[in-house]
Amino acid sequence: MSTCRSSSLISWGKSSLARLAPLNSTQFAAAPRRFYAVASGATRFQVFDRRVKWLQKERSASNEEESRQADYLKDEVAIRLTERLLDIKRHFPKVLDLGANSCNVAKALTRENPDPDPNTPLSPSLSDRIGELIATDSSEARLYRDASHDFNKKIAITRQVVEDEETVSFEPESFDLVLSSLSLHWINDLPGVLSQINNILRPDCPFIGAMLGGDTLFELRTSLQLAEQERRGGMSPHVSPLADVRDVGGLLQKAGFKMLTVDVDDIIVDYPDTFALMQDLQAMGESNAILNREMGPIRRDVLLANDAIYRALHGNPDGSIPATFRIIYMIGWREGENQPKPLARGSGETNLKDILEKKE
Repeated sequence: MSTCRSSSLISWGKSSLARLAPLNSTQFAAAPRRFYAVASGATRFQVFDRRVKWLQKERSASNEEESRQADYLKDEVAIRLTERLLDIKRHFPKVLDLGANSCNVAKALTRENPDPDPNTPLSPSLSDRIGELIATDSSEARLYRDASHDFNKKIAITRQVVEDEETVSFEPESFDLVLSSLSLHWINDLPGVLSQINNILRPDCPFIGAMLGGDTLFELRTSLQLAEQERRGGMSPHVSPLADVRDVGGLLQKAGFKMLTVDVDDIIVDYPDTFALMQDLQAMGESNAILNREMGPIRRDVLLANDAIYRALHGNPDGSIPATFRIIYMIGWREGENQPKPLARGSGETNLKDILEKKE
């Protein structure tokens, strides 16, 4: 799927270029970044400052115009996430959008003709298959930012402010579908939250999620490290650690999900400079929130060196700079009685070795 966005999506004092395009995930080598899974009863491993993340989201949503302009990534991922519902021929009476941000998923569900295949006939909006959508987020300002927009009239949506997305406080087996778009990468206890999601799903019902992972913003990560090493003789964490796609399947399986599907999209966005990139990350509410991070702004000499190094290592011929957002999509099903199950180990009647030898 090829998607384009106009230059008006990013503003940094002059006209700029924004381009969204999926790439083959094999073009980028993702270094493993693993979540720590703690034993039952052990202290939860803390990576992110959840209060700082809440403050970032509240402050970013306070400037509504800038916040909406920077929603291009969340809108695009929400569209790609909801397209996966086209393969599930069901009606979902009760749906949860966990970590809804500004209800980007709800907006995507109300799109007309959501099937991206040009050869398919016009299809109805996916919202026709949703009975009730409950959108939850810890940031009230972000959750209600677009509450007056037209898409709210096309879907039965209820907004609910929660204390923290790390606690999924709903009754067991109360939802027919759980969606989560670009929220899970800020969760400290990801295995625990996935287990809670599995618990609130009814039997044989799906969870579909999308999160930043792998080598997201690897260009910014490497250039900042080199700039700080050059100017300060050391490095501070400015880009948050992220889960790798190879870990996500294991986490879903550990949480009790069945019939797993995990895939990856690389979305490249071009910016006029690193300052525009950082400004948009702040407007998205995606600034660094790691514990023990360096407090205060990055020094001006480091920022200037970072921009020069970024351009030298990764710059485009037209003078813009690319930023890679690696999106990990996941689908897992709550176990149900009538669900297809794999055959028991050792029950096969044909040896794969014999088949391969015949082909040779």
